[in-house]
Amino acid sequence: MVRLEHLFELRPVLRREFFVATDPLSAFLSTLAVFAVGFVGGLLFGRISDRRGRKTSLALTVGLGAAASLLIAVAPTYLMVGALASVVLVTGRILQGLAHGGEQPAAQAYLAEAAPPARRGLWSTLIYFSGTIGANVGLVLATVLSALLGREQMTSWGWRIAFVVGALGGLVALWMRARMSETEAFTRIEKAPARVSLAREMWAHRGASLQIIGMTVGLTVSYYLWVVAAASYSIVVLRADPTTTLLASVAANTVFLLWLPFWGILSDRIGRKPVLLIGIVGLFVTCLPLSGMIDGNPLRLFVVLSIAQFFVAAPCAITPAVMCEILPTRIRTIGVALPLSVAVAVFGGTSLYLQTWLTRSFGPDAFAYYVMALLLVSAVTILTLPETRGRILGEDRDDVRPNP
Repeated sequence: MVRLEHLFELRPVLRREFFVATDPLSAFLSTLAVFAVGFVGGLLFGRISDRRGRKTSLALTVGLGAAASLLIAVAPTYLMVGALASVVLVTGRILQGLAHGGEQPAAQAYLAEAAPPARRGLWSTLIYFSGTIGANVGLVLATVLSALLGREQMTSWGWRIAFVVGALGGLVALWMRARMSETEAFTRIEKAPARVSLAREMWAHRGASLQIIGMTVGLTVSYYLWVVAAASYSIVVLRADPTTTLLASVAANTVFLLWLPFWGILSDRIGRKPVLLIGIVGLFVTCLPLSGMIDGNPLRLFVVLSIAQFFVAAPCAITPAVMCEILPTRIRTIGVALPLSVAVAVFGGTSLYLQTWLTRSFGPDAFAYYVMALLLVSAVTILTLPETRGRILGEDRDDVRPNP
């Protein structure tokens, strides 16, 4: 689906069109809208995936996401219906959050179980490969619409086109997912006569949950910094030209796509842990100097992003496989969804606010030091992981056994 959150000018437009600070209800809903609902989406659709199947969960999430995009596209503004506009928009955003929060863990579980064990690293790169394509489509769409319509028309009604495109993309994805087959691994456990309670299962695998959180904290803020925020920072803070800056970001993201399969294939040859450590250590070493090189020049931004995303691509490529390989089939989706949602909401969801506060309070390098501290946490966590390259998702007590 088109990732509309990457349209950097969209949030202020929606806030202006649908919320009014002098209306208590509208102001409250504006505050409510910023809270992450990915955790709830992970809990809901993760449970569906582990009980009813990966295919069912994936179809529901993409259908819900498409419906939410269409709802926002046709939503009335505050001037039309008052605070009801805020209600409609928040409803759409909550539905989007639920869908996105539940989609990635179910997709990870499906790919992990469908992939040949010897090529699971490569197959897992499809998670971030498809997500980055969606981000690029969003950036290109923002650039094209802004160029064709102009700022006034774009902020007046042109932004709705983006959500219509997102809804149509979701319907295509729904058709494709309805034609998928369920994984063999899930089909086997679906026939199992007994199931242990979710709380007991999660407690039994609490170590894996902590490892997922530890792996994620450094990656999620690094991904935010180098894939999501750098272009917006250049445009909003450094007053760089929006069109050329967005094109530089799209070009860097395209290079990022090329690195994902490279790291996936390498992890299938030399192991998951070496690839994870190369990416995390590389990000730690380059974070501070690369942050200092961003000065509003689009060409320099492209160079900086290309270097940073070379290292970001390493953990992005294979963490979907690693997370699934350390959990049994019966809780593979929700066992990833809950800790992943916590880490992304607490660390990724606060990155924008922390970046602003740390920069204003302690200088331009402060956020880079924060990112480096979290990368250290991820590096230490990776050292505690078992090597899972080629692991067969089997049928014994823990439903995972190494490839002999």
